[in-house]
Amino acid sequence: MIAFYGMGLLGGNFVRALRKRGEDVRVWNRSPGKAQALADTGAVPCADPADAARGATRVHLTLTDDAAVDEVLERARPGFAPGVTIVDHSTCSPAGTAARAARWAERGVAFQHAPVFMGPANALAGTGLMLASGDRARFDALEPALAAMTGKLVYVGPVPERAAALKLLGNLFLMMFTAGVTESLALAKALGVPLAEVATLFEHFNPGTSLSARVARVSAGEFDKASWELAMARKDARLMLEAAGGTLAVLPALAAEMDRWIAKGHAHDDWTVIGKDAVT
Repeated sequence: MIAFYGMGLLGGNFVRALRKRGEDVRVWNRSPGKAQALADTGAVPCADPADAARGATRVHLTLTDDAAVDEVLERARPGFAPGVTIVDHSTCSPAGTAARAARWAERGVAFQHAPVFMGPANALAGTGLMLASGDRARFDALEPALAAMTGKLVYVGPVPERAAALKLLGNLFLMMFTAGVTESLALAKALGVPLAEVATLFEHFNPGTSLSARVARVSAGEFDKASWELAMARKDARLMLEAAGGTLAVLPALAAEMDRWIAKGHAHDDWTVIGKDAVT
């Protein structure tokens, strides 16, 4: 039997998928209505985290942050059966995850952090990406169950908080990616370019194909052989800022960073030199 805490869109669909696979699931949510809404799937709503945990071999969590995870686990602890394993899918801080793994290890309870790059539709369909880190033997034992929950399951090493760190890195990139889309649409509006034409541009121009090469270049510190000089990138940023007329939120900060590196003598280096401090 599985106990699952946190019946938001992600957790709720994880439970629906578990029930479709025939798993017995007890559910708890801070707002009881969200747990009760899953009763029609055959999941058993519980009024208390400890009640949900009684008899469970695994307890899963999809909660908001470190404080919520710690609070719910403490409330659930009286119901833990011997040999239970905690599987936390929440996006948490690396420091909090490390402390949590150590705390539960001292108590003799297995703790597995397994954050996800998955939306509600992925949770229901068993697609997307799940990361996991910590003790390898524990991961190996959990792998069949976790693999059934996602499209791709990746073990990222024995450091308990490594998956938490990588999850934050991925979320940062998603934020910057969306910021780039927003900035492009704002510039398009200022230039009078219809949104449909912006969509067409990105059907033909896919910058995602260069991502791996860009990461490799910055990581290697190969800035002296420019394919796009920093000074030229800064000129283009100026043209964008002038055309947008103050409607851009992120590009001004990027332009200021370019100016900082130009002032340090890197005008003719590849513009990726702005990432030098991150890799040296």
